[in-house]
Amino acid sequence: MIQYPSLHKPATIGVTALSSGVPEALHPLLKGAEKSLQKRGYQLIFGESAWTQHKAKSAPADVRAKDFHSIIQNGKVDFLIPPWGGELLVETLEHLDFNRIPSKWILGYSDTSVLLLAITLTKGIATAHGTNLVDLRGESMDETTAMWEKILLTKAGESVTQHSSALYQKKWDFENPTPHIFDLTEETEWKTVSGNPETMKGRLLGGCIDVVRHLIGTPYGDVEAFRNTYIQDEPVLWFFENCELSTTDLRRSLMQMKLAGWFEHCSGMMFGRSAANHEVDGYTAEDVYKDLSEELQIPVIYDIDCGHMPPQVTLINGAYAEVEVKSGKGTVVQHFR
Repeated sequence: MIQYPSLHKPATIGVTALSSGVPEALHPLLKGAEKSLQKRGYQLIFGESAWTQHKAKSAPADVRAKDFHSIIQNGKVDFLIPPWGGELLVETLEHLDFNRIPSKWILGYSDTSVLLLAITLTKGIATAHGTNLVDLRGESMDETTAMWEKILLTKAGESVTQHSSALYQKKWDFENPTPHIFDLTEETEWKTVSGNPETMKGRLLGGCIDVVRHLIGTPYGDVEAFRNTYIQDEPVLWFFENCELSTTDLRRSLMQMKLAGWFEHCSGMMFGRSAANHEVDGYTAEDVYKDLSEELQIPVIYDIDCGHMPPQVTLINGAYAEVEVKSGKGTVVQHFR
C-alpha cells in the first residue's frame, strides 16, 4: 500500500537544499517566498544548506544529507519544499538513511525528482512532483500552480482533479516580472501521438528524465520491487520532463529504461513541454514519442504541464491516476488509494 502523508493548515514548511542552494546574491528570492507563504498562513524553517552554494552544490554531500534529516525529522516541520533543483542531488543518496525519512510531503521538480522517485520506489511513500519554493514568491499564483496546496491537503482515500493550463511560459522575462512570477503567453495544448483523444490509467511514477535515469541499476531505482511490494498487478503510468537532453539522448535514456525493465506493465506515458527538444539530423521529439508508443503499444501524450516550461500540474508519485486528453485539453484525476 502507498503511504500518503497527511497535511493540515496551519502548517510549517521545511526548506533544505539536497541539490543546489541559493547564493547570497539571490537570497531575496528565498525571503520573497517566505513572505508570500506567510501571507498564506505558513511558517518556514530553513536549513543552513538553503542559503549556500559552491561548486554546483549547496554543500558537500554528507553535509546536505545531515541538513535534510535535521529538517524533515524536525517535529515542527509538516512538509518540505527545496528552494529549487540543481545538478548533483544524486551524490547525497548514499548518505541518506531512508528508514529515518518520515511520511511527510516533499514537493519539487528538476533535480529534486531524484529524491522524490527514490523515496516512493524504496519506501512506498507518495511524493509530489510540482513547483519549487522560489516560484511561490509571487503576489498571486496562476490557477495551475496554485493546485499544489489543494493536492497536498488531500487526504488518503480521497481524489483530486486538475485541468491543463490555459497558457504557458515559453521563456523567462526577468526584466518584467508578473504578480504570479511566470510570464504566461503561449496557448497550452496537450497532444497525443495518435492524434486522437486518449485515456490512460495507472500508478504515477516519473520526474526529470535527465536525472532520474541515473537511478537505474541502483538500490534506489528498483521499479520491479516497487511494483511487487506496493502496487502488485496495477500498471504504471510514467511521466517525464526533459530539461537539457537532445532528442537522441532522450531516446537513449528511454531505451535504457526499457531495457532495465522500467516499462514492464506500463499503461501509458506522458511528457512535459521542453525547450530542449531540438531535432538531431531530422529526428524530433515527436519521433521519439511515436517510436516509444509503437514499441510498447501504449498511448503517449506530450506537451503537458510538467517541467521547466511552467506552469505545472502537481503529479503524485504512487497515486492512481486517470488522465484524459481531448481537443488539446487535459484532465488528471488522482486517487489517493
